[in-house]
Amino acid sequence: MTAGMTSSATTTVTTSATPRTLTVALQPAYPVHVSSGLLRAAHEHIREKTVVVVTDENVARLHAPTLVESLTKAGRVVHLMTVPPGEDSKSIAVWGGLLSRMAELALGRDCAVAALGGGVVGDLAGFVAASYLRGVAFYQLPTTLLAMVDSSVGGKTGVDLPQGKNLVGAFWQPRAVLADVSTLATLPEREFRQGTVEFVKHGYLANPSHVEIYKEDWTTRTEPERLGAAILANVKVKADVVVADERESGVRATLNLGHTLAHALETVGHHDLHHGEAVAVGLVFAGALGAALERIAPEAAEHHRTLVAGLGLPTEAPGLTASELT
Repeated sequence: MTAGMTSSATTTVTTSATPRTLTVALQPAYPVHVSSGLLRAAHEHIREKTVVVVTDENVARLHAPTLVESLTKAGRVVHLMTVPPGEDSKSIAVWGGLLSRMAELALGRDCAVAALGGGVVGDLAGFVAASYLRGVAFYQLPTTLLAMVDSSVGGKTGVDLPQGKNLVGAFWQPRAVLADVSTLATLPEREFRQGTVEFVKHGYLANPSHVEIYKEDWTTRTEPERLGAAILANVKVKADVVVADERESGVRATLNLGHTLAHALETVGHHDLHHGEAVAVGLVFAGALGAALERIAPEAAEHHRTLVAGLGLPTEAPGLTASELT
């Protein structure tokens, strides 16, 4: 399932006005808005009369009231559906439960699903939107740094199986992404820090100098304008790849840099490592492997390690052996 076919056009960025906006030039195209106050203005972007808001219990307490108020004051009918926080909610059981609740409400194809939260909620809610009545409108409202710069853009949705992560899902592009940077102020430090790993990954994929240019902006939680500009620059790296290869038949696989080992670590470690932390270890491993195979210079591999360590992210997974990962 997919909400659109690949286009040869490139992404475009508008930064002269607030919010900053990037257009992901698929067919149909969709905007990524990055600014403060987008939850309060959600009704300007979500036009469907009935909206199912999927979020986790933590985000529901912090940010759902703002979103629900914006939509209901504009005459929308809102159904708030909460799930437990954490990777365990990315399951067939939780996915099926949400679909059943929508069916019990007799919702039609004219409804929309809005994901309010991090990557887990986005993946889960997106798969719900892709599946209900063979597909309804979907909106991403990411509230974590990791989701803003990575998982909210590109249309990958899905859930996990006991055999591994993301084994069931669909490509289902959102109608829009609303990244309200003011929500990042409520993130625990560990949660915020893990999001910076995607800046590193995108920097290496686009241009190593990109990493140094934006490094200081990644951690400016108290300066949302600077952080917003850095988020948008990194989203553009991903969006350009997605436009070139929506269904991951070629170049989009490069966006999985660091993720092969990361998913194994998350599975074996029972989620003791947060996703971004596992990717950080995976990036360091990828650099070391590249140097061992003489694909990159040893100095480049060491740069991987020192940059990740400098951001306060793990560079290894202590307590796990190679045999546990095979």
